[in-house]
Amino acid sequence: MIFNELECKGVYLIKLEKHEDNRGFFARSWDKTIFEENGIKSSFVQNNISFNNTKGTIRGLHYQASPYEEAKLVRCIRGKAYEVFVDIRKNSKTYLKWGGVELRSNELTSLYVPEGFALGFQTLEDNTELFYQMSQFYKPEYSLGIIWNDEKLKITWPTKMTVISEKDLSLPSLNQAINKN
Repeated sequence: MIFNELECKGVYLIKLEKHEDNRGFFARSWDKTIFEENGIKSSFVQNNISFNNTKGTIRGLHYQASPYEEAKLVRCIRGKAYEVFVDIRKNSKTYLKWGGVELRSNELTSLYVPEGFALGFQTLEDNTELFYQMSQFYKPEYSLGIIWNDEKLKITWPTKMTVISEKDLSLPSLNQAINKN
């Protein structure tokens, strides 16, 4: 695995290394020792799948509040998505900065996002599926979010939004969300 740290400290785009032969290939997507050698000490307790029918679907920006903040390891297993992460760690040098990466099922890459980030995505193809490994169990009473089109963040989404849930449309602004925590 090749770890490339992105613009927000602790966020990594991880390229998986293929071992190919006449049958196809094998690639390791998680190895606790290798992750720890790269400064990542997360253990995962839950796996989730997000399937999305329509190109342009937006989910998020979601996070869990203290003491249930969650690290996430995300991989696109069908289609293509633009994954967005927002640093909401108050003591971080990149506090309130956002970044985004395109994840494609035909590329062997994963995105690691540590605790203290809000996360969301937009599908770039119909029938896009994402696989998440989570470091915390889902706690609905600690589940929070930030509106996808927050004026302060000014996230540049790659395409027109076509589908979003009522719940995600009712998420608070960044200022409202960070003043709650």
